[in-house]
Amino acid sequence: MGKDEPRVVILGAGPTGLGAGYRLKELGYRNFVIYDRHDYVGGLAHSFTDAQGFTWDIGGHVMFSHYTYYDKCFETLMGDEFTLNNRESWVRMMDRWVPYPFQNNIRYLPKEATFECMAGLMKAQSGKGPIKSPKDAANFGEFIDAVFGEGIAKHFMRPYNYKVWAYPPERMNKHWIGERVAMIDVDRALKNVILGTDDFGWGPNNQFKFPLKGGTGEFYSRFGPAIGLDDGKGNGHIRLSKKVARIDVDAKVVHFTDGSTDRYDVLMTTMPLDVLCNDVLKSGDERELRSIGEVARGLLHSSGYMVGIGLKSRKPGAGTPSTMSWMYFPEDNCPFYRATYLSNYSPHMTPDKDNYYSILAEVSESDVKATPGEHGKHPERVVEDVIKGLENCGMLE
Repeated sequence: MGKDEPRVVILGAGPTGLGAGYRLKELGYRNFVIYDRHDYVGGLAHSFTDAQGFTWDIGGHVMFSHYTYYDKCFETLMGDEFTLNNRESWVRMMDRWVPYPFQNNIRYLPKEATFECMAGLMKAQSGKGPIKSPKDAANFGEFIDAVFGEGIAKHFMRPYNYKVWAYPPERMNKHWIGERVAMIDVDRALKNVILGTDDFGWGPNNQFKFPLKGGTGEFYSRFGPAIGLDDGKGNGHIRLSKKVARIDVDAKVVHFTDGSTDRYDVLMTTMPLDVLCNDVLKSGDERELRSIGEVARGLLHSSGYMVGIGLKSRKPGAGTPSTMSWMYFPEDNCPFYRATYLSNYSPHMTPDKDNYYSILAEVSESDVKATPGEHGKHPERVVEDVIKGLENCGMLE
């Protein structure tokens, strides 16, 4: 590595940008810089502590990995300042709590619903359903039908996934699933129903780490000193409060709203692709940019509301296990698809662990799934709906 290193500009100081910068510095590379429009690092993995002393993540984040490099990075930056939690996840439906994953624990349902789920599963996995096999499925909706059958699809998989992604499953492909959806075969399902056995342990995150103080964002905030925050004199690799105005791809120059610029040889950007391609990239080749913009406009995205409820009590709603990690909600009696007991992740997430607890609820929105928030115009209505939903689910009295 010498003085002729190509200039690397990274836009976005979230986990991806920070990870790239961390690795570049680790390799001895010097000619790089990370820009972010916020005055903090972490992006959507940042955490905030409010005036009452509650710490909030932007979503229900947990840390688990089967990548040695990531684990080593976490150990280097966090040391022993984290908690190791056993995951305890549940599904709330039909006025009862069903252990996660739902498809492995259908014995907790009313008998009629259990029969529907088992009958549909047996039919689907014997190739007698409308979709013969997962390989024949053209999209995620057909994949659900082919793997789980009509009963599980009707009661959980379809309504829940619509609430999460804010699009019908037919509009999603099936290739993203990986470790995100628990598979099940007929023998396993039948064994659990007949013998009354439970299936709690599935998934890569049955144990997860969480920073002892500061929420998820504490881990990412530690990348700042490790990579080097700008000192105001041009020293340091991370420069905050720098919003991109446009990128001249012909001259390879990034223009910022404060009038400053930076030239690059290599550009990494974590900006949303539709915003980047339609509003930010500029070039003399207008035809090429229009072509890229048309593709970007065809991408679908959803938005999310994160509603944190802090309570001065240690009494969750009747029948709510106080040791829960997070819960899933497929039914329409509440607007959120997931709620997390953040106060169970660490004793430092509330002002006083013995007298307070906190719930973080997540609500999705898209062009085909509206909320009372109307894309950020009326967030107070979403808050009201969440509180009512928590009451409907028995989590608040």
